Amino acid sequence: MKKLHITCLGIALLFLASCKEESEKPKVIYDASNKGKELVNVDSTQIEIADLPMQMEGTEYLIHPVGDLSVSEKAIKNRYGSSSVNDLSFTISNVAQYEITGYLQNLKFQKIDSDSIKSLTDKPVLIQTATYLKSVSDKTKKQIMVYTMVDVDTNKDGKLDTSDIKALYLSEISGEKFTKISLDFQELIDWNLIESTNRLYFRTVEDTNKNGQFDTKDVVNYNYIDLSKKEWKVIEYKPV
Repeated sequence: MKKLHITCLGIALLFLASCKEESEKPKVIYDASNKGKELVNVDSTQIEIADLPMQMEGTEYLIHPVGDLSVSEKAIKNRYGSSSVNDLSFTISNVAQYEITGYLQNLKFQKIDSDSIKSLTDKPVLIQTATYLKSVSDKTKKQIMVYTMVDVDTNKDGKLDTSDIKALYLSEISGEKFTKISLDFQELIDWNLIESTNRLYFRTVEDTNKNGQFDTKDVVNYNYIDLSKKEWKVIEYKPV
């Protein structure tokens, strides 16, 4: 019994050590070039697919979410009596009133009176949220989208996922003027729109000690952009 207790304790300690090692995996790996590994498609069962388009209220553009559908993960076999069906979900995004969420490889834009479809970007990205700033449009007539996404393989594992740094982008509702707002190798914490001033506030954390992790020893940066201006100029402010 004592041997069994020691064995179980040893397994538990190994499991905890493994979990600790996984949780401490660096989010950024630095080298001379600071570039990520060449991205690879690690799952041959994934196929590119687009959800049906949606239109933000008051705009003249359709938005097509594009992503990967993993057949092996999403095919679920259910039995009803003596028959069986494959319940395969082809939905890759969720749509709220003014926001699209998911793990998307691209968004494509189409003016409602045109058959031409334009990609938001031609570079590998993982788009997590795309938000239309309806209140800004109502006040300034500037139709702007805000995106949170992964755009660099910062941990150099050959893929873009939530283990990499999240960035903040803006574009016009047409997908034009696609612009990165946060700085490279700074992790986006959050963003907030102050409607009364048309200001987009956002915070990032900077890995100042270059240990590959974001922790209490690093620096939080505070910025805003006045979206009523023609130029999207990032302005730093210091509330603390």
